[in-house]
Formats: sequence, structure tokens, C-alpha cells
Amino acid sequence: MKSICVFCGSSMGNRPSYAYAAASLGRELALLKIDLIYGGSNIGTMRVLADACLATGGNVTGIMPHLLANREILHQSLTKVITCNTMAERKEWMGKLADAFIVLPGGVGTLDELFEAFTWLQLDVYEKPIGLLNVEGFFDDLLRFLDRATHDGFIRREHRQNLIVDDDPGRLIERLHNETLVKPHSKWVDELIDDTNNKLSSQ
Repeated sequence: MKSICVFCGSSMGNRPSYAYAAASLGRELALLKIDLIYGGSNIGTMRVLADACLATGGNVTGIMPHLLANREILHQSLTKVITCNTMAERKEWMGKLADAFIVLPGGVGTLDELFEAFTWLQLDVYEKPIGLLNVEGFFDDLLRFLDRATHDGFIRREHRQNLIVDDDPGRLIERLHNETLVKPHSKWVDELIDDTNNKLSSQ
């Protein structure tokens, strides 16, 4: 595994543990010689993550739309910077360059990136693992929602199993490297069509 894209916040959050986790992950990536790919910002836990990786000798690529770069929030000390036109292009670059994804606590933008990557995995756009660094149980409620959506038939169990959750950065990276993605059989879309037709015809 040569590179990992990390999704995290443009805010620091209200708990010191969020910044601590971001810094720990940044250092761990550098020590393991894994390149960090992230959103390119110099604010929030995004900055903490990048600073820690750079200070430990790691390589950091930031990807940022012109709209945000022009607001002077682009980190000025990165190994490499890629600017693009839109938020959608930013995520496309992240998907192409990363071998895996890690999600830290964050807000709406972080969740958008998580679910984009999760959808890529579901649709076989990329076969790249996704890990949630569950700092102080931050993602517990989200995981309960995903379990409910799986139980109620909106997410396939095979897809749900592909989200790897851990509260330790080093262990999460190791699991991303070692665990095998669970793939549904090739007819799963046909099953959705049949299920829709059967349930509509029985109404």
C-alpha cells in the first residue's frame, strides 16, 4: 500500500482527542512510508494531519478546488499540490491516487467524501478499502444507521462488511492492508430488479 487518502475536518472539533488522532495518524503514515493524500487545507484537523506527517518526513499531496485555494486556506508546505475546478473533481483525483481511504471525525464535507468512496466500492468503480478511525466512539451513531439500513434492505450485507472500523491508527492501517474486500456475487443488481418487481406486483 503506497498511498492513503484521509478525509477529515476543516474544524478542530471540541475535543483534544480529535487533533491527537489526526496527528497520530499523520505520523504513522510517515513512519510506514505511506504517502498521505488529503484535501490540502491548512485549517482544522486537516492541517494537524498534514503537519504531523510532514514533520515526520512523510510525503503529502493536497488536492483543492480553485474556489478554496483562492480563499488562502491552501497549505503552503506540501510535497505536492493538485488544484482542480470542482469538489467533484477533487474526489475523482483522490479516488485515482489513493490505494485506500481513512475517515477521521469531521462534518458534512467529510461525510460526503466517505459516502462517495463507499459508493465507488459498492459499484466497483474502485476496489479500495475504507477505514473509519472511530475516535471516542464518534462514528457509533453513523454505524448504527448503516446497520439499520442494512437490516431494512437498503445496503447489502457484503457492502456493509467492507467498512473497517478501529480506534487505533496503526491497527487500522494494518487492517486496511490485510483484510480482503467482501464482494457480492455478480447477479446482485439483477436481484434488486427482481425484488422491486416482486414487491410491486404483490401490492
